[in-house]
Amino acid sequence: MCAMWRLQVALCTLSVLLSLSSAAEGKARSCSEVRQAYNVKGFNAVNVPHQEISGEHLRVCPQGYTCCTSEMEDKLSQQSKLEFENLVEKRSHNMRTTFVSRHKKFDEFFLELLDNSEKSLNSMFTRTYGKLYMQNLEVFQDLFTELKRYYTGGNVNLEEMLNDFWSRLLERMFQLLNSQYHFTDDYLECVSKYTDQLKPFGDVPRKLKAQVTRAFIAARTFVQGLMVGREVANRVSKVNVVPACVRALTKMLYCSYCRGMPGLKPCHNYCHNVMRGCLANQADLDAEWNLFIDAMLLVADRLEGPFNIEAVVEPVDIKISEAIMTMQDNSMQVSAKVFQGCGQPKPSGIGRSVRGISDVFSTRFRPYTPEERPTTAAGTSLERLVMDIKGKLKESKRFWSKLPDDICTKSNLTEMDEDQCWNSHTKGRYFPEVVKEGLTNQVNNPEVDVDITRPDTLIRQQIMALRVMTNKLKNAYNGNDIYFQDSSDEGSTSGSGSGCSEGCTTEMVFAGTEAPVIGADRSDERAAAAAAGKSLSCGPSALLVMVAVTVPLWATQTHRR
Repeated sequence: MCAMWRLQVALCTLSVLLSLSSAAEGKARSCSEVRQAYNVKGFNAVNVPHQEISGEHLRVCPQGYTCCTSEMEDKLSQQSKLEFENLVEKRSHNMRTTFVSRHKKFDEFFLELLDNSEKSLNSMFTRTYGKLYMQNLEVFQDLFTELKRYYTGGNVNLEEMLNDFWSRLLERMFQLLNSQYHFTDDYLECVSKYTDQLKPFGDVPRKLKAQVTRAFIAARTFVQGLMVGREVANRVSKVNVVPACVRALTKMLYCSYCRGMPGLKPCHNYCHNVMRGCLANQADLDAEWNLFIDAMLLVADRLEGPFNIEAVVEPVDIKISEAIMTMQDNSMQVSAKVFQGCGQPKPSGIGRSVRGISDVFSTRFRPYTPEERPTTAAGTSLERLVMDIKGKLKESKRFWSKLPDDICTKSNLTEMDEDQCWNSHTKGRYFPEVVKEGLTNQVNNPEVDVDITRPDTLIRQQIMALRVMTNKLKNAYNGNDIYFQDSSDEGSTSGSGSGCSEGCTTEMVFAGTEAPVIGADRSDERAAAAAAGKSLSCGPSALLVMVAVTVPLWATQTHRR
């Protein structure tokens, strides 16, 4: 019995010695790989332990034996945040660049199209009408000035502006065709009142008004849409990385360093959960973003078809000349009716010009041949520009909901071997399920502690900016501009729009829910300020009107190619 007791004591002693020996070996495990990897990241390896130390001081990484000091853990946390921000910037770069470059191309194209049209009219009218045109030059200059002002975001009602142009042209033409009489300002004002009744220019003003308003509304709104897409993408790509996300990123990207395995990449599904948690608010932008892209594509279709501004602006000189010829042809009847309605004017004492006015207006314009057509700095037609942007817009659909997975799969960030990857505490398989995208789905995220009751304010403001722009695009698709409201028809959108009475009958229907209006933008840039608007007391409908008035002021001022 005594011998048996001695044997048991000996075995226990041996076990304790073996345990102590094993612990000593564990403590002595080298951190040389960690020192090298830490140095490659740009950090000073002087303070990296040569061997593992006790990890009670760690706040994020596992607290077993570790190669990390508290200072190292803090620096790796900062590195994790920086790398994550860079990953989001990199993955969104192509999409953001698309909106920047295409906005510039379209803006240059439209502005130079207007410049070329004005130059063409000036050249033709100078050659054809000579001094008479030069004496009345400001009428035509004002027309193009107002068209450009409208396109660049000015407070211009296209219908009123075009009506004013034809009234002024009628006054000037009426005086030229009846130069033997003297007309007072009051008399000429009376003449202008007969514009709609007499239709001295035939059907040209009505047709041109319909074509110009629809085309310019579509062009301006489309370019604004490109700019809004650019601004939203730029803002949302600058991620607000909250502390819970930083902890999760540090644990995923660098806690393997602390465990002595710096070359171990995160498991694929582990990365998905972390990224979906950190980008939950960005994913919530996706629904409104997709509606916005769909609206952009539909307006792009209009630009290719019935609302093609190139087809409207290029021959505008021809159309105005036709109107002038119609006025000249009907001058006798028009003058007689004006004299009847406004009274017989007093003779001026000066006879009609030796060179008859009929001779001056006898030359009709001919349209350009394809070889003579002015080229723009864009070096391409509107159709080709639209085809290009449509492809890019389609590629950007579902961008924000796919972003978390794209970062994990396309950034060489994860290890596809499920048994040879970092699973948040060691090398091995990652077992938790992957949560769905979006803020509310993060309630069960095992890696990121997301407060689903506090949506990101900036993201909510961008959702509202997209909603406002989508509404403008919807109206532009139907030929209307919400920049002007018809006070006589409360709640309806009208003003500069001519509707779709010619060449377009299908209306676009958008379905969507109102997003909450939360706070004010934390940036001082114009677009988000327009989208954010007032405080919580401002309801969605009031906010929509306010932003609709503000957004047009965003139109770019860049020059065309």
